Amino acid sequence: MNQHKPIHTAIPGLGQRSIKTALAAAIIALIYLPLERNPSFSCIGVIFGMGNNMEDSRLNGGNRLIGTIIGGFVGMSMFWLEHVIYPSGNYYLKVLLVFFGLIILIWSSVAFRWPGAVQPGGVVLCIIMFNTPENHIDYAFNRMIDTAIGVVFALAINRIVTRERVDRLLKRMNGKNDHA
Repeated sequence: MNQHKPIHTAIPGLGQRSIKTALAAAIIALIYLPLERNPSFSCIGVIFGMGNNMEDSRLNGGNRLIGTIIGGFVGMSMFWLEHVIYPSGNYYLKVLLVFFGLIILIWSSVAFRWPGAVQPGGVVLCIIMFNTPENHIDYAFNRMIDTAIGVVFALAINRIVTRERVDRLLKRMNGKNDHA
């Protein structure tokens, strides 16, 4: 197995993954500017989706994406059910539906062999149930789309901006720091 030796920079803890994550989040935020869309969930997708290598990125990004999709659909269903029973909403019913929604989310994540999807899915479910505007379906689908864009972008950056390229850049930066 090819073991990577980290390059130590002048700033402790700053390595190739940190640089690629910051680069990808900044680029995705700039891409969203002319679209007049909030880049938050795409940036979160980038942050969750960036791994030390492609395998880590697929796992981390997959957890975030699958969790967002499952949590989004379960959240939409629970939100809909709450408003069928109480059109103006009912906090106690909402709490009960969050309980059952989380049980469904956990079971679904395990059944699809994505147990790492539970945490991000639970976050999405709770956001939909407790903070969603009236049009919960659009909101949930937009979060799923934005998360997918962020995860795919993280995978692309991880594929294009390889560890070797970043290590060369960091070595050059360290070389300049050593002579200063």
